[in-house]
Amino acid sequence: MTEYVFTIGHSNHQIEKFIELLRLHGINALCDVRSHPYSRFAPQFSIDPLRATLAKTEISYVFLGKELGARSENPACYRQGRVQYDRLAQEPDFVEGIKRLIKGMDRYRIALMCSEKDPLDCHRALLVARKLFETGVQVSHIHSDGSLESHHEFESRLLALCKLPEGDLFKGRDAFLLDAYLIRGEHVAYEDETMEQPEKVVVP
Repeated sequence: MTEYVFTIGHSNHQIEKFIELLRLHGINALCDVRSHPYSRFAPQFSIDPLRATLAKTEISYVFLGKELGARSENPACYRQGRVQYDRLAQEPDFVEGIKRLIKGMDRYRIALMCSEKDPLDCHRALLVARKLFETGVQVSHIHSDGSLESHHEFESRLLALCKLPEGDLFKGRDAFLLDAYLIRGEHVAYEDETMEQPEKVVVP
């Protein structure tokens, strides 16, 4: 049986519009993958009011920002102060979070939520959805107009944004996607100067 998951960005939606988007696609569980589930600009999406609103609509809420968030307290996940998604994906908490999600798909129709409107700007697609997709999970990204974009279509947009082809004589699509994910990750990943580690100097 194929598992399915959706992603959505709350952006600056009114809460009624956001609930409408979830209902449009039959979502009955929202998984919050923000590292810090609070918003000054859209307070309706801070954890307490959001949880309360969802409870009234019979949509379950779970916070997995510790496991699947875009930040880390482990300096090893950073290079020159910027989170490296490939390192973050190897963290035990992240691996456990992915397992919890896949298990939850047996009972729920889940949407992963973060803040950014476009999945190209967000770790929910560049990190979490990517890893799920690699395990065989079918991923669809919900856009603000209610339309769906498959993760394969998302990856085509990612390649185009990075000015990379779908493939050529010497490299296939997957090889170019590795480059594209790296390029976009360096552009949008969380940065924390306190996590910057000095480069190791090798003494001959």
